[in-house]
Formats: sequence, C-alpha cells, structure tokens
Amino acid sequence: MPITFHNGTLILENRLLDGAMLEVDAGRIVAIKPRTETAGSSGQNVDLQGAYLAPGFVDIHVHGGDGADFMDGTEAAFRTACRAHARHGTTSLLPTTTVGSHAQHLSFLNLCRRLKSDPADGARILGAHFYGPYFAYEARGAHPGAGVRPPVPEEYEQYVSFADSIVTATVAPELPGAEGFVRACRARGIRCNTGHSHATFTQMEAAVGWGVRHIDHLFCAMSDRARLRLTQTYPMRGGVMEATLYFDELTTEIIADGKHLQGELLLLAYKIKGPDKLALVTDCNRALDMPDGPYMMGPLDGGEPILKGDGVGLMPDGTALASSVVGMDHCVRTFHQTTGVPLEVVVRMASLTPARIAGWDHEIGSLTPGKRADFVVLDRELEVRQVYRDGSLIWEQIEEYPGQDSNPELLVRSEA
Repeated sequence: MPITFHNGTLILENRLLDGAMLEVDAGRIVAIKPRTETAGSSGQNVDLQGAYLAPGFVDIHVHGGDGADFMDGTEAAFRTACRAHARHGTTSLLPTTTVGSHAQHLSFLNLCRRLKSDPADGARILGAHFYGPYFAYEARGAHPGAGVRPPVPEEYEQYVSFADSIVTATVAPELPGAEGFVRACRARGIRCNTGHSHATFTQMEAAVGWGVRHIDHLFCAMSDRARLRLTQTYPMRGGVMEATLYFDELTTEIIADGKHLQGELLLLAYKIKGPDKLALVTDCNRALDMPDGPYMMGPLDGGEPILKGDGVGLMPDGTALASSVVGMDHCVRTFHQTTGVPLEVVVRMASLTPARIAGWDHEIGSLTPGKRADFVVLDRELEVRQVYRDGSLIWEQIEEYPGQDSNPELLVRSEA
C-alpha cells in the first residue's frame, strides 16, 4: 500500500526540509514533493505532527543488546540484538565479532549468511564485521586475551570463504600474516579495517598499500604518541591515530556515547576527516537497555567479564572502558549537542556515511527516491518515536520510554 509522510521536517543529506511530503510504494521511496501539494487520498497517510523524518541509522560496529551478543551464536541472540537496536533507530547493521574460538567464528558467520537481509522484525543484517581475533595482544581492550592470535592462511581461508556474508574485516597490521589476510580479503571483495593495533605510522602506510581503508573507533585501543614516547628514543614517531588523520584514503568512526571521548576529540576528528569520512558507531555490547551490573563481552562461553555502570561498559576493576551500552539515537544526540554540528550533518554520519563505508549507499542511508524506505521518526528532542524498514512500521513508542529499565513493544514486521 502506498504511504505518504507529511507535516514534518525531512532530514536530507545536506539540509532540513520543512513541510514536504515523502511518498513510499513497494518498500521504496518514490518521490519528495513540496508542501503546496496535498496528501493523496489512496493509500496510507502518516501525519508526522511536526517531528523529524530521518533515514534509518546504519551501525557498522555493534556487538549486541538487550542481553544478547552476536557471538552467542544463536538465531535467538541475533534477533534479540537486532530488535534492540531497531528501538534506537538503527534499521541496518553489521553484527560484529569479538575475540573467540575458530568454531565460534564459523558459527557466527554461518548465522550471518543465513539471516542476511532476513525479512523478520528488527534491524536488517547487511553482513558481518569480522572484528576479532586478529588484534595486537596489548591493544585487545575488553576482549578475552586467550583467543587473540595472528592470521594464518589455514584459518582465514575458511573465513574468507564467507565473502558473500562478510562486509568488513579488521586486522592489526603489525601482526605476522596481516598482509596475506588483507590481500585475501580484498581479492574476494571484503573491505579491510585496522583496529586494536599498536602499529607505527610506517606499518600503517604499508597497510594502506595493501588495501586497508577504514580505522575502527578512532582514539580507542590504538597506538599514539603518548604510548610510543615511553618506548622509544627521539625523534618521536606517529602511530595509528596519526596515520588515520593523515591519509585521505582512510575513513574512520567514533563512539559518540559521551563516555569514550570528550568533545574536543569529536571536533578534532570532524575537522580533519569531515562528515563523509567519519561515521558514528555504537560499539554497543549486550548491556543495551539492561540494568547496571555484570555482563559478558563476547560469547557466554569464553567471553570477558565486564560491568555496566555510569552509562558505559567498564572492566571489572573500573580502570578502563569496555564498549558502549547505548543505541545510535544516543550517539546522534550526544554528537549534535556536544559539538553544535548541524543536525542534518550528524544524521548523515549515522546513516549515509556508514552506508557508503559498507558499500550499501546505493540502497540505504538517505531520503532519496529509489532507495529503501528505511526511516526513523524523531521528536524535537531527537527521541525515537517510530521506526520503518522497507516502508513497514517495525517499532513505535507506545508510551514514554524511561530508558534502560523498559523495553517498549516491538511491532511485528509485515512485508511491504
């Protein structure tokens, strides 16, 4: 059934458009028309009542939510996490691995292949972000140390056989075997990232030459001058952070939860990389919309114990952060309110920019005729009120959402 959205503000790629109508048919955006025209009499009319209509958010780095982690390796865990992030405006995501065993990673990849673009309720699975286990041990952060290892062909050839279901893959370039892994991924069309790395600038320059084009969570779990100053003589040298800011070929991402990075770092990343090379990600763990307390980062069998407290994930001793516990809506509000960057630009960093990084910008990420009708309706305080996927309502705020202690009703999705 055709749908017309009217009486609101459309958040377009480069501007806000008041009063225009957006028409949807067969799950795709058909047209955007000026306010001078009237809503059609056939089909469904959605009165936005002055709210914002934004493109659905795209999360390219997310581990779980509502008590489930994608590494739990079950269909139920995948569906639970996808529903949880749909409540926060995310309509497409990349389930992201943690460090784990070879068998756990194969199980994860099999589920991504089976559930990719699944028509069920919740956020759409675009494919996997193969993130652990190829980290530098010293930069592993909250990931379990026992499974950290360098890439070897006997193992990663099995992973890249899932090239139809892996969108991005991360490796620390200083590891032995890293170049072979990146080249194997690129030969099969898998995009490559650097993360959890203490690589030098020279090693990063080599990785760019191999085909690395994205850096995971800028400023977090990476080499920088403060660390290198303790381990070298002069002259000082750069690391992953400096290479990220220097190389125009590299896109990157930030966790804008208000806990990982202060405002000056958000503004620095924005100033140097710009909104078309800087994506917002949640890096959210299973504690999203759950009460404070102990949780497991990664699989229940062999994961790393963490805590949720003070609005963030923490290591049990409280000395370091351990992923975030918020949805993309929180990141959009935080970045906009902290930096003053225009709303339409911040929304682009949560939608079109990550869609482009994942290679899906031809289908999703903006309110553009021909693209999928994935929307999030935001009130004037930027709280999520409705979420649409392929033109179908998959979540609606039935009552005031008090936060982590309440899970409002998730509507059953019907095919558009």
